[in-house]
Amino acid sequence: MKPEAPGRACRLCPRLVAYRAQNQSSFADWHNAPVASFGGIAARLLVVGLAPGLRGANRTGRPFTGDSAGDLLYRTLIETGFAVGEYDARCDDGLRLVDCRITNAVRCVPPENKPKAAEIRQCGRFLDAEFAALGDLEAVLALGRIAHDAVLSAHGASRTAHRFGHGARHRLANDLTLFDSYHCSRYNTNTKRLTPEMFRAVVAEIRTSLSGG
Repeated sequence: MKPEAPGRACRLCPRLVAYRAQNQSSFADWHNAPVASFGGIAARLLVVGLAPGLRGANRTGRPFTGDSAGDLLYRTLIETGFAVGEYDARCDDGLRLVDCRITNAVRCVPPENKPKAAEIRQCGRFLDAEFAALGDLEAVLALGRIAHDAVLSAHGASRTAHRFGHGARHRLANDLTLFDSYHCSRYNTNTKRLTPEMFRAVVAEIRTSLSGG
């Protein structure tokens, strides 16, 4: 069963609805709607990002597709066997995820890429639905602190007991393991806070941790 997801006209967050309308007026041929998760529900890995980028997923309609964050994410997923095909920053590029699903803590693009706490809570119901539907899930990769905190909230886990840190690994309920990474944003990669090698090391650790290796 597919998890509950926001409809194209979701109105839960007034500020995001207003921003969506502004973008629909400015960029009429863009997706400009909540961005659905990408990948099958039999996946053992769920990647959780922050929110769609204005000129990335908000434009193309697929998570991490069309901006620099997707360049590193999808290249790394291909290298570690979680995706096959060629990433060409388009929804019709033929890229396919393998044993992996990608979603965001917030499904609509927020102004300045900064969702408010209330918006993260509102969209939390859809992240909850992801976890309820993914019966084979073993690992979660949180890209950044906001995604990390959203995953903890979905599991009723303490932030104090599970502090965010790049490369950190946390055991949650139902034998689920949460892995942390700095977000693969242009800012983090340009400043070398996150290098391709650092990111690949985390994803490779996840690959090794899954049952069957």
